[in-house]
Amino acid sequence: MTPSGPVSAFAALHHRDEPLLLPNAWDHASAVALAAQGFVAIGTTSLGVAAAVGLPDGTAATRDQTLQLALNLGTEDFLLSVDAEGGFSEDPCRVGEFARELSVVGAVGVNLEDGNQEGGLGSAALHAEKIAAVKAAAPGLFVNARTDTHWLGDLRSPAALVRDTMARLDAYQQAGADGVFVPGLTDPEQIAALVERLDVPLNILYSPTGPTVAQLGDLGVRRVSLGSLLYRRALGAAVEALGDIRAGRVPRGEAPSYDEVVAHGHQRHGFTTPASASVPARISPPGPGSP
Repeated sequence: MTPSGPVSAFAALHHRDEPLLLPNAWDHASAVALAAQGFVAIGTTSLGVAAAVGLPDGTAATRDQTLQLALNLGTEDFLLSVDAEGGFSEDPCRVGEFARELSVVGAVGVNLEDGNQEGGLGSAALHAEKIAAVKAAAPGLFVNARTDTHWLGDLRSPAALVRDTMARLDAYQQAGADGVFVPGLTDPEQIAALVERLDVPLNILYSPTGPTVAQLGDLGVRRVSLGSLLYRRALGAAVEALGDIRAGRVPRGEAPSYDEVVAHGHQRHGFTTPASASVPARISPPGPGSP
């Protein structure tokens, strides 16, 4: 799995001894907070972007919001990969144009899925056309081609599912994908078998009930995404804190201070940030003066 031709900094992260652990953000504050923990690359989560504005995920409803988030994040110090659902169009040319716009605002990677807007699997041939269009419109963009064969809970036999998954990944590789993504796949033997047959890095979605990041690395996985997990954990933490307060308890867990969150925006716009409000390398416990 040695990359050929010019290797971008982001592409190079997929060819190290350990897999790239990619946390997924849903807004500017979450992205900067995650990068402050030492992550040089940050992805976005389409669910988080959609849910934040009350729109359904996976229905091509958040093209503008996704592009705006990329614009907000593209000038930051970290490498940005954008979850673009299926490219927000069934027209490969329009998908390619959207990818070009992402590249212009600073994104270095894009995630394209083959699930359709009706909640099923789309055409592998059409998805391959989208990938080729993206590589033509934005040659430097790292295309992570996702197949939803496992994610959608396919009821076919395991053998048939494996055959379809590999056939799709083969088509996406040949269309120019720089990496492939199979969310929902957690079986170690199947993961190792895919790695053996692929010519590009394999991305797996982390599952709390599946292999650890280290175990996935041992299987040959080169990228581990967190998807919407952090967004959903953040929602859960907010509800849990509210429950504690309502029950008369001090909220558990840690939270950044008001000033620390404000500092993210100050730094982005070049404002002077008070020393007491510098972005922490570690999130601090809430203090009595933290609104």
